[in-house]
Amino acid sequence: MSATVNPPLAVKLPAWRARALFGLLLGWFIALAGRAFYLQGLNNDFLQQEGESRYSRVIELHPTRGRILDRNNEPLAISTPVESVAASPADVEIAPEQLKRLARLLESDAAELGRKLADDKREFVYLKRQLPPEEAARVVALGIPGVFLQREYRRYYPAGEVTAHLIGFTDVDGRGQEALELAFEERLAGRLGSRRVIKDRLGQIVEDVESIRAPQDGQTLRLSIDAKIQYLAYRELKAAVAAHRARAGGIVVIDAATGEVLAMANVPSYNSNNRGRLDPRRTRNRAVTDLFEPGSTLKPFTVAAALQAGTVSAESVIQTAPGQFAIGKRVIRDAHPLGALTVSQVIQKSSNIGAAKMALGLRPETLWGLFNRVGFGVPPRSGFPGEVSGKLRGHASWRPIEQATMSYGHGISVSLLQLARAYLIFATDGELRPATLVRRDAPAAAAQVITPETAQAVRRMLEMAAQPGGTAPRAQVTGYRVAGKTGTAHKLEGRHYAPDKYVSSFVGFAPVSRPRLVVAVMIDEPRAGQYYGGAVAAPVFSQVMAGGLRLLAVAPDAPLDNVVLPPPDAPEVKEEV
Repeated sequence: MSATVNPPLAVKLPAWRARALFGLLLGWFIALAGRAFYLQGLNNDFLQQEGESRYSRVIELHPTRGRILDRNNEPLAISTPVESVAASPADVEIAPEQLKRLARLLESDAAELGRKLADDKREFVYLKRQLPPEEAARVVALGIPGVFLQREYRRYYPAGEVTAHLIGFTDVDGRGQEALELAFEERLAGRLGSRRVIKDRLGQIVEDVESIRAPQDGQTLRLSIDAKIQYLAYRELKAAVAAHRARAGGIVVIDAATGEVLAMANVPSYNSNNRGRLDPRRTRNRAVTDLFEPGSTLKPFTVAAALQAGTVSAESVIQTAPGQFAIGKRVIRDAHPLGALTVSQVIQKSSNIGAAKMALGLRPETLWGLFNRVGFGVPPRSGFPGEVSGKLRGHASWRPIEQATMSYGHGISVSLLQLARAYLIFATDGELRPATLVRRDAPAAAAQVITPETAQAVRRMLEMAAQPGGTAPRAQVTGYRVAGKTGTAHKLEGRHYAPDKYVSSFVGFAPVSRPRLVVAVMIDEPRAGQYYGGAVAAPVFSQVMAGGLRLLAVAPDAPLDNVVLPPPDAPEVKEEV
């Protein structure tokens, strides 16, 4: 019986097909061998990077932001370590129940949190910033792979609202947003560092591999501010604004010898430690960024210009009767008829007519020149962000009525810092130093603005204004001679002055024998009945000056019974412009 052959097995394949298949397999083998040689021998960086990406991470090292201290090294801004919850989405392994628990701990939406964790194209994502330690510990206890803690620093302000307008605040990334935190950002911020680490599947660091760049901590900033005087100034200002139901208020205290700002406060304020809901209207430093017409506090500069020019002396007599003075179609008035006054009495009684007549006796460029030299119309260059230059129009365009009204502080706008600094020429022998918020090791060079004789003459007039018979007896301080000037100005609304809205102010210094402090107070729109600067702003000056001189251990220059207030039934020496 012959064997039967299966037909498919009987088919004879062409020899070239076997050779082709062998060649194809050999080619693939050579290609794979070549690729392996290329990756492992010639270019192994790729495999190295791919391998390291599974366990190696480069993390940022945050520097500690520089501290802000007062002149006596009291902390005004410090950074405290906090923990932020972060994740590496590619490494996250999380069950639905864990996601819900994590969302509850972080007080966030579970769906939104899930979207963040599902974005595996990102190597790093914050889930919540700056948690208290106990909350961060509860997150770690969940044991979710790929979710870990990142050390950061949160800014803390020990004085809170007392220094808020001065210091400002930082954002969640530690960058300065307002005030001195913004102005000195580069100095305070420092520089980020970085290091390479090995992390396990839970996102926890198990080994430091290398330090790539060490962080550089920010520098300490030491201010000219005295924290005790700052608190005193804020407390008295806040009480006055509340008592007079005022819209706002500001105060500046300057060291007369150096030009250093020892205190600067505004009301209303805000808590810089609670930055969740900040009203932008509360965050600006009104003492530096807002303008107002200074009113009668400008009269001493008009008198100084006239004394310098030789057109008057302290005993020159100026007729202010009958209490009205017509210039063209406009009429200047005093709050009450005063009759014939010496130049000293013009300051003591705050006569608008007396100041206007002295101003009109000067060339416009003479009056403008003194205003400009004391810093009106130019920024004070204190280093504070947003400081304004004020408004002082060029003298070439002045009309006689404008020159007259400018003599008593209408038609010119200044900041409270500008006004306080300008009074340095009367507290010294006519010298003006730059104002600064940073402590100086030595006083800055001073510019001689007026002669010592002129400065001393105006100083004597300002002392009369703070005594019985003047506009500010409530500015007196027990044991010290004080000098200063009140201001009561109608507020400008649009192109007209509001008949029932005022800015009440007082600027002065003490002790007169050797001035140490200059204090400027401004109360915006007092609405409790009183509005004269002598009744509203002068008492704030008195309290702050008394406390400030005691804190600085300044020796008294008057007997302890020197304060003499007018009798309750005595007519008030009024002023109004």
